[in-house]
Amino acid sequence: MMWHPLLNSMLMFKQSRCIIRRFKTITGILLFIVLVLSAQVRAVTLTDKKGRRIVFSSPFTRIVSLYGAHTENLYHLNLENQIVGVCINDTFPPQVDKKIKFSYHDDPEKFLAYMPDLVLIRPMIDNGYPKLIRRLEKSGITVVSLQPSGIKEMYDYWLTLGLLTGKKLQAEQMVQTFKEKTANIQALTRGIHPRKRVYFQAIHTRMKTFTQGAMPIFALETAGGINVASDAKASRNTNIAVYGKEQILAKGSQIDVFLAQKGVMNAVNIEQIKKEPGFNIIKAIKNNQIFLIDENIVSRPVPRLYNGIIEIGKCLYPNIFTQEKLKEEQ
Repeated sequence: MMWHPLLNSMLMFKQSRCIIRRFKTITGILLFIVLVLSAQVRAVTLTDKKGRRIVFSSPFTRIVSLYGAHTENLYHLNLENQIVGVCINDTFPPQVDKKIKFSYHDDPEKFLAYMPDLVLIRPMIDNGYPKLIRRLEKSGITVVSLQPSGIKEMYDYWLTLGLLTGKKLQAEQMVQTFKEKTANIQALTRGIHPRKRVYFQAIHTRMKTFTQGAMPIFALETAGGINVASDAKASRNTNIAVYGKEQILAKGSQIDVFLAQKGVMNAVNIEQIKKEPGFNIIKAIKNNQIFLIDENIVSRPVPRLYNGIIEIGKCLYPNIFTQEKLKEEQ
């Protein structure tokens, strides 16, 4: 039987309309799914130390870090491939040597050439180099200023880095692991009596110590020491406090151990401390109980702060902070 050409055309038109209707239905379903999934990707809002309101819906993947603590923590979160560049002074971990080195003294064009989507800084850079920061932000680069001043802020800071980089779970684990390890040390030192009384020097030439709650003091107290300068008052809203020589000497007979951080911030040696006029009346100086601690493991908000706790513990209580006892607590 032969189809009439007109009937044949009508049938083809009808089939075409069915196909179009099916296509529209499938497209509609797919569009609906995309909209639902998009709604589930919620934007994250953070506020940095400068008061910037940072809003983002996906992790940053091309990062320049201008502070050694940021760099170290990013590596700890396994973000080596996302790090475009690091601060010119960064030395840890050793892999940083392979990265492009940046400085806040650099021309903004150097930053722009490597197309970062995030530049991590700290308040000192924000305050000292506003032109650089404005230029980066004007070019569409997100700038975030972070630097915790105490132990609680350190945990929040790690979690913030996790949110910025899509490593939220890893950052939470980082916090949990550190808390567990420090709890083990606190258990190790719980029965110590009497406890060593310690003066912890921050900057020798200016007679400065740390405020109560600062990370070096947290390290000292976790290791079982007592901070004799707990009355120190913060200087310029930092965790550093002026503690004049008169105040130190007034407590000289109470100081069992004299600790000093050593590094760029406090380039001091034991002989300088011993020869400081008046320090000869300090109990710790008389008994040669003077110890230098690397500032990178006591003053930076990084997991290596645990190493600083151990080093301080070995200075204060060498018979307790032994390899055997430390393994028992792990």
